[in-house]
Amino acid sequence: MRRDSIRDFKKLVSTSKTISIVTHWSPDGDAMGSSLALYHYLKIKGKQVHVIVPNSYPEFLKWLPGDKQVLNFQTQEKKVKTVLSKSDAIFTLDFNSFQRLEKLGEVLKTSPVKKVIIDHHQQPEDYASLYFHDVNACSTCELIFDFIESMGDKKLIDKKMAACIYTGMMTDTGSFRYPSVNARTHEIIAALLKTGIVPSEIHSAVYDTYSYNRMKLLGYALTNKMVVLEDKGVAYMSLTEKELQQFHYQKGDTEGLVNYPFSIKGITFCALFMESEGIIKISFRSKGKMDVNKFARAYFSGGGHINAAGGKSTVSLKATIDDFLRYISVS
Repeated sequence: MRRDSIRDFKKLVSTSKTISIVTHWSPDGDAMGSSLALYHYLKIKGKQVHVIVPNSYPEFLKWLPGDKQVLNFQTQEKKVKTVLSKSDAIFTLDFNSFQRLEKLGEVLKTSPVKKVIIDHHQQPEDYASLYFHDVNACSTCELIFDFIESMGDKKLIDKKMAACIYTGMMTDTGSFRYPSVNARTHEIIAALLKTGIVPSEIHSAVYDTYSYNRMKLLGYALTNKMVVLEDKGVAYMSLTEKELQQFHYQKGDTEGLVNYPFSIKGITFCALFMESEGIIKISFRSKGKMDVNKFARAYFSGGGHINAAGGKSTVSLKATIDDFLRYISVS
């Protein structure tokens, strides 16, 4: 945990006319919720603000207030580079390593602009001038609420900000059922509800928008691709690029899929392997003391949280799974 002096944050914000907000590759609910909540807050403070994503994000997040102002580095590279070069400060949210940005990371790495980290993942890199970092927070959105409150501006949190913050907290806690949820989580939710947001509407906007193909993909993965190792408490699924294309895969279609095997009694470690453009993207989840952050960092060039992490592999899907099975036997 590292939370630098709020006086330094106040000075940075007050002296910055233009601020950019950057989040990680394949942004999820917490990434977009925290970025857009901070966007609305800084706009109220009179700043010129830009939200930048390395690539696109799922359709079920595009209802979030401020979505239309988001810049996509993949499709707007020249504009993003210009915006970053003219920024007085860059807030980096929901990640703490430039590796999480792919090509955009190289741009930030060489940028002389002051950077801020607001994040809850483990082992942050040393690239920022200021840190608002806490691995005990359930989400980066929780930290955005704390940040605004610490700035003395809790009263400025309106319905738009609250909807964004609630979305990130909800999605990063599995609808408030993960161990990261505590009394503070619910205190923040209570404060957000006072702005007039309706939790059932937000939940529906995120989770009740499945396409027919997404439902078929989910059924296919659970029926045909789930492997359960009962003696190890492990379950995993894998999807080839051809299989994803068969179901007309869209970004976000496998969101939450890795968690489904936890419904099986005795399963404490789940993994999902997805083939995409010669790279195997991996999601890890665990229950209890199994540290998938360490596992992902040690074996699959990844990282994250103790119970939720990601990684990648450049060998074939079969070879990646073989490696995974070998590594879990010694972990």
